[in-house]
Amino acid sequence: MAGHSKFKNIMHRKGAQDAKKAKQFAKIVKEIVVAVKSGGSDDPEFNPRLRTAIAAGKAANLPKDRIENAIKKASSTQEGDNFEEVRYECYAPGGVALIIDALTDNRNRTAGEVKAALSKYNATLAEPGSVLYMFKRVGLVEFVDTKIDAETLMETAIDAGAEDCLSEDDAHEVYCDPDDFNNVRETLTNKFGDPASASLIWKPENTIDIENIEQAESLLKLIDILEDNDDVQSVSGNYKISDQIAEKINI
Repeated sequence: MAGHSKFKNIMHRKGAQDAKKAKQFAKIVKEIVVAVKSGGSDDPEFNPRLRTAIAAGKAANLPKDRIENAIKKASSTQEGDNFEEVRYECYAPGGVALIIDALTDNRNRTAGEVKAALSKYNATLAEPGSVLYMFKRVGLVEFVDTKIDAETLMETAIDAGAEDCLSEDDAHEVYCDPDDFNNVRETLTNKFGDPASASLIWKPENTIDIENIEQAESLLKLIDILEDNDDVQSVSGNYKISDQIAEKINI
């Protein structure tokens, strides 16, 4: 979601993801399997990555039995051992930087599909490290609820260890250090209910304003294609679409 100028844009992205629930669920299940394998424990209390994956599943309304089955399957079989974490750093037209994180059992297949998508929209792969420094790894907890008081949310979030809290209308974003993510998420969930989303993201240090309709549409199409890829877990960018352009392309 990183990169949009208004919360309505964020909600548009959520809507697009909601239309792909089955694919989204499959990606979360894959992350749960890898978290169990890489963390060496099927107990979320002792496996931070698994705890985060479960939180993402709950935020996405992944059924509890699917979460439990994924953990059980990962604990009792070798499935997931061959998944590899791959990160692609890219530049899209206008100097927009993108970070693409993937989990794949076939690096060549994933690389080919990512490169094909980038080429279609005149984007290019960048050298490792040439994009990453523009972003900061943070935890993000999002709420979309008109009943939540922004000031109360901020006070609760800061007390729990959050670094920043942004609110507009009925949308709220809480940012924190990755090490504090689970405590912040759990504290906020206990007080305000389940969040709309909860995950670790790459937050851009600075953003590039997108004020051209064609560029905005092309960039969003590229991101949609990348996010639709079965191996791609997340796409982060350092762009910000102006309000005027957002209204014209209905996001």
